[in-house]
Amino acid sequence: MDWRSEHLLIELKAGSRKTSNFCWAFILFLGSLGFLLVGTSSYLGRDLLSLFPSQQILFFPQGMVMSFYGIAGLFISSYLWCTIWWNVGGGYNRFDKKEGIVCIFRWGFPGKNRRIFLRFLMNDVQSIRILNQSTKISKEGIYPRCIIYMEIRGQGFIPLTRIDENFTTQQIVDKAGELACFLRVPIEVLC
Repeated sequence: MDWRSEHLLIELKAGSRKTSNFCWAFILFLGSLGFLLVGTSSYLGRDLLSLFPSQQILFFPQGMVMSFYGIAGLFISSYLWCTIWWNVGGGYNRFDKKEGIVCIFRWGFPGKNRRIFLRFLMNDVQSIRILNQSTKISKEGIYPRCIIYMEIRGQGFIPLTRIDENFTTQQIVDKAGELACFLRVPIEVLC
């Protein structure tokens, strides 16, 4: 969701709080919990839940491997839940013509650099660039992945969109065109 006025453009970025991340974290949690229950049941020699029969599974090696996969899955699931809770990657891009400032804010992982805040003068923005980040095989394929970058004088290129954002090529071009028009800078397309 973006907000725009004559002198201000704000683009909100979703970060990790996406429906797909919630689904994957939940599925991974349930699957790894099932593996751990079957492994534990095979070690104890009795069913902890009637849904997971363990009489046919020996603890060594099948039960041990299932327990290992269950524990590993729980660690990965907890990592996903933490990134969702902290909303890693979420934030905004703010372009203010009145003050002549571009602000880019993102949430990171907890610690010293949790808040990522970049600030530039609007006069230092040289261009908006669209780059294709796909492999050579899929550049012209069904779903090429393009990213919008902002070129800053003396700073290099700063990505404004992520690879996993599901934009079509036309939406990327429209978004880059709107931003370039707002900032009054040229667009460079390198696909």
